[in-house]
Amino acid sequence: MATTADFRNGLALEWNNDLFTIVEFQHVKPGKGGAFVRTKLKNIKTGRIFENTFTAGEKVTTARIERRTFQYLYKDELGYNFMDNDTFEQISLEEYMVPQADLMKEGSNVDILIHAETETPLSVEMPAYVELRVTYTEPGVKGDTATNASKPATVETGATIKVPLFIDNDELIKVNTSTYEYDSRVKEK
Repeated sequence: MATTADFRNGLALEWNNDLFTIVEFQHVKPGKGGAFVRTKLKNIKTGRIFENTFTAGEKVTTARIERRTFQYLYKDELGYNFMDNDTFEQISLEEYMVPQADLMKEGSNVDILIHAETETPLSVEMPAYVELRVTYTEPGVKGDTATNASKPATVETGATIKVPLFIDNDELIKVNTSTYEYDSRVKEK
């Protein structure tokens, strides 16, 4: 158990029969009435963010959430299959638990949030950027440039990313996983 005095960004709470993390909080002491804490909470399972107000000193139940590194193996009819990099145990997660699945390559590492008390996987977090190879894009026409002109490109995982006109087929690019935006070219090693 914790109180509102223990709030900090990233703290995991069991509240309303669900798991949340605190994204932002603010202690407020108005001139009239009792103090309260205004929070922004993120639902760990759905990723939805909403605001809630707690009275100062209110008791809340904290949850222990662990972040473990897993390797993505393959997708089958049961869902997405991952292997724990430390214990080599395999788990299968349903599609709704894997956001940005169309940016995952087989063999890539992801973080899986796990409820420590129940050992239940909650959600998958991709790295901030991934490197993907362009499998198909229309050729850029010379002289066809306007400010920030872009074209669609299909990458090796099947996702479609908007890229600048100078990107060609078989190039390696860096993609921001949260916005699905092109970041830069990647030099071949």
